[in-house]
Amino acid sequence: MAHGGRRPGAGRKLGTKGKATLDKEATREVLREMVKARLEPMVEAQIANAMGIKYLVVRQKSTGKFVRVTEAIARQKLGQDEEILEVWEKDPCIQAFTDLINRTLDKPTEQIQADVSQAGEMVIRWQGDGEV
Repeated sequence: MAHGGRRPGAGRKLGTKGKATLDKEATREVLREMVKARLEPMVEAQIANAMGIKYLVVRQKSTGKFVRVTEAIARQKLGQDEEILEVWEKDPCIQAFTDLINRTLDKPTEQIQADVSQAGEMVIRWQGDGEV
């Protein structure tokens, strides 16, 4: 008596997708559309992060008091007794800059070094993180 094994016509047909795969693809498409709809402000925010996040403050010269403002408000309400100061809240982020450049201009190729010191023999070995 045979049990188990391959049976003709059993299982999902070739080229069809399961419910979990279809759900994942639908979710991915919804997320993709949401990101596409907000792409420009997100890219601007990432660029700002790479450059360093800053804000404006207005300082009253007579009292020395600082008030955080938007650029439009600072330009409208700037009095003779006030001056605009640009304050850096966060230093430029090199990782954000690197990520932007890699995604825009492609990641640079990784260098491979070959040791050919031994006559007639060349050994090529890839080293991952944590390997010595």
